[in-house]
Amino acid sequence: MENATVTMSAAELAEFEAFKAAQAAKRAKDERKQNLDTFNQMIDEQIACTIPELKDISEQLSSVKKTVFENFRALLDMKKDIMKMTKDGQRSHTFTTSDGQSRIELGFYQIDNYKDTVNDGIALVKDYITSLAETDETKALVDMVLKLLSKDQKGNLKASRVLQLRQIAEQINNDRFTEGVEIIMNSYAPIASKQFIRAFIKGEDGEWLPIPLSITDAK
Repeated sequence: MENATVTMSAAELAEFEAFKAAQAAKRAKDERKQNLDTFNQMIDEQIACTIPELKDISEQLSSVKKTVFENFRALLDMKKDIMKMTKDGQRSHTFTTSDGQSRIELGFYQIDNYKDTVNDGIALVKDYITSLAETDETKALVDMVLKLLSKDQKGNLKASRVLQLRQIAEQINNDRFTEGVEIIMNSYAPIASKQFIRAFIKGEDGEWLPIPLSITDAK
């Protein structure tokens, strides 16, 4: 059968080309959708098999952490007795083997926290310091102190800033200012946060090499 020759006008040819372009665009769109569906399904499958493994690792770490603290509790009590410590104010304890090759650090993180009386101290400090805002030099001091008194998102002062306030109070030597800073410091009531465990082994060069205990640190 001989190929038939179709004669088109310019308008008909343009319409035909537009039709072919539309068909090609539709096929490309359908293909992208299918690929996206396949991609999303692969994500679901991969997460479904990964989450149980990560949960299992997390539960094992939690169990080991609890066991380690329980096992070292007796050693901490013995340490208090040997050292004749009436109150244990340490936030961390370090234990090293006799051969000096392994080390474990136990402790807890601490969150800055203050009693309500901190606001009375802040008011005293602010009342005195704002009365000094006269010259450029004193204005700079006022701005610095007010920044030190600024609270974080949880409404607490940073302990490091309070220490800076105490240094400024010693330099200014004003009774009202000093009293305010002392009230702030006496209001400090930190809260124990998460417990931590760090483990180390000594390397060939004598440096302490940390044993990675989190997925982030693991190689």
